[in-house]
Amino acid sequence: MPAQSNRNHRRRSIYSPGFSHENPIPAASKIGPYVFSGVLTGRDPQTGQLGDDLAAQCRHVFTHVRNVMAAAGGSTDDIAKLNVWLVDYRDREALNAEWLAMFPDAESRPARQVMAAQLDRGALIQVDLVAILPDAS
Repeated sequence: MPAQSNRNHRRRSIYSPGFSHENPIPAASKIGPYVFSGVLTGRDPQTGQLGDDLAAQCRHVFTHVRNVMAAAGGSTDDIAKLNVWLVDYRDREALNAEWLAMFPDAESRPARQVMAAQLDRGALIQVDLVAILPDAS
């Protein structure tokens, strides 16, 4: 985790255990109650290696989603939208299994958009999210 400065910042970088980017960017950024993640991938939070198949990568992605939300001071209940990129965008069985486990209540699910993507280095899925945390006042 990068060193903290003593300055007050309106924007706060969110770093998540078991997840990092090769480039100097945080996992997410928070301004006020709004949280926007960068791309979260299917890397195992323990080993840093991509899962062997889509099911494993989906499990890892959803672990990163939970961890990012916790690091931002919220929970998955605060997610407004997930954008999902799949190499095979019609293969949604593993994605839907994790989705239903995270969001079992059909009356309280975020919006979701799934798009086809050409991902590199063996990635089969990546996601980003938008969340709105409860008012702290």
